[in-house]
Amino acid sequence: GIPTSVALPFGVFEKVLADKLNQRVVEKLQILKKKLGEGDFDALGEIRQTVLQLAAPPELVKELKTKMLSSGMPWPGDEGEQRWEQAWTAIKKVWASKWNERAYFSTRKAKLDHEYLCMAVLVQEIINADYAFVIHTTNPSSGDSSEIYAEVVKGLGETLVGAYPGRALSFICKKNNLSSPQVLGYPSKPIALFIRRSIIFRSDSNGEDLEGYAGAGLYDSAPMDEEEKVVVDYSCDPLLNDGKFQQSILSSIAGAGKAIEELYRSPQDIEGVIRDGKVYVVQTRPQM
Repeated sequence: GIPTSVALPFGVFEKVLADKLNQRVVEKLQILKKKLGEGDFDALGEIRQTVLQLAAPPELVKELKTKMLSSGMPWPGDEGEQRWEQAWTAIKKVWASKWNERAYFSTRKAKLDHEYLCMAVLVQEIINADYAFVIHTTNPSSGDSSEIYAEVVKGLGETLVGAYPGRALSFICKKNNLSSPQVLGYPSKPIALFIRRSIIFRSDSNGEDLEGYAGAGLYDSAPMDEEEKVVVDYSCDPLLNDGKFQQSILSSIAGAGKAIEELYRSPQDIEGVIRDGKVYVVQTRPQM
């Protein structure tokens, strides 16, 4: 499965900036960008804070509401103005991440004009995951293209891709024998993240398509709600103590990886979740 989603495509951020509602914000941004160009890197944080001051043009709100409802997604504003403000702030956080330190200095290192970078936002319903996974359809350790390597954590994937301590469950699986995954390492992450039915605003940049610049993972995604941290008790986790369940889940993950690689005809780096035994693919990109 694929979580329901709609997009704020490239160019929407620039249209919001051009709206007369945001004239003062634009003037402030111009001053801060000049400071940044003169080598005052403290301006990066000020720029991010200034982007958060943007007002939402009414036509954008109307269009986004129409698209989300027609896609079967909940409209945050139906739960009150505060919920829409939470959503709008999350959207702006994604746009503002164009000026986070890692991203900015990466463009400088690659000798790219930072102004050429554009940000899009994928508005995606969050699946309250039982497990989350990352797949590399070519084993990154050995370079073996016949072998899938994957890691799995309890709950949402932020503990896997973020700076959370501990190990994930790791396994390999031959593409010609998906029913026999081989566990390499057992999990030790003490915390799992869970969330109510909600929305996440995922970053996408044209930097991921620019030659010589690995833009993937440099920009921020922002959930509308806070995740709940839960201490993991692995002693009652069927992924560890039920062999049949473990084989079913790991084989399903490997099977999804193989199918997506065949679809795109190149090795893939895939993120997804498991809910009630069903695989949901959140995103995929070429494996670097």
